[in-house]
Amino acid sequence: MAGKKIIAVFGATGQQGGSVVDIFLNDPKLKNEWSVRAVTRDITKESAKKLAAQGAEVVQADLSDKKTLGNAIFGAEAVFAVTNYWEAMDAELEVKQGKDIVDAAKEAGTKLFIWSSLYDVKKLTSGKLPHVYHFDSKAAVEEYARSLGIPAVYFMPGFYMSNLPGQMLRASPPDNTWTLALPMPESAPIPMFDISDTGKVVKSIALNREKVLGKRVLGAFKYMTPKEILEGFKAVYSEAGKTAAFFSTPHDAYTDALKGMGMPEFAAIELLENMRLMDEGGYYGGESLDESHALLDDPLTTWEEFMKKSPLFSELKSDE
Repeated sequence: MAGKKIIAVFGATGQQGGSVVDIFLNDPKLKNEWSVRAVTRDITKESAKKLAAQGAEVVQADLSDKKTLGNAIFGAEAVFAVTNYWEAMDAELEVKQGKDIVDAAKEAGTKLFIWSSLYDVKKLTSGKLPHVYHFDSKAAVEEYARSLGIPAVYFMPGFYMSNLPGQMLRASPPDNTWTLALPMPESAPIPMFDISDTGKVVKSIALNREKVLGKRVLGAFKYMTPKEILEGFKAVYSEAGKTAAFFSTPHDAYTDALKGMGMPEFAAIELLENMRLMDEGGYYGGESLDESHALLDDPLTTWEEFMKKSPLFSELKSDE
């Protein structure tokens, strides 16, 4: 471990952070140069113990306790930071947590701060979609980091493919016809991303530090429309796909369904506006993925590849 640079990874037992930990521990281009400090709120849980067994240094820090953050970051060359809005559904709390990590990174003299960010939807849409709090809060932290001038890169994860199986793409009663139901037109561009590819994108940032400092790096395999998503499903699962169809869900029906599952009204409206963003402003504001793709060492997971490994599609017969 001596002589290696340290990357401190927040949310190390979560999906984004876990992917970063995994690639820095195992990738041939990274594992001999970097050691991993896995930062988690509870070091006693099994997922944290597994990280330690794999070779990570596991340290405790609580995003709601600022004084614990400095120790987690101290001595680290790089920091990957991610927050979880959905845990408390509190935008002000997420902004505070993010700013506290930024402050700790600045105080520690971190040389590469990687913030898992998103666009400010309210600004992007000129106020048309003002309630996508989990985007806007992360954007506020990005703006704060920029204002402090710390050496930072902003990772912008796309739309998680894992949102689709069993939720938006599922067999519907009474005849179990597969339906892709989304509150957008079938031509809306969706930047598709497998969350387990987070490490691949962060690797590209670490290997290209000078080139990307101060920039946003987009994490998405490609833009796909609902029509193309469904065509991909039919190509992989032709039997199930015979009657598969897209349904453009009316906005009221979408929020009513979410509220019917126990979601607060403000959160249902937030998710509706998140979906509307695809066609009303663009998830990335229409930005091309080419520049971010050019940085990659490893290809990102395709929609077809993701479907084949998804446990929610495991009972379907693939055409291969």
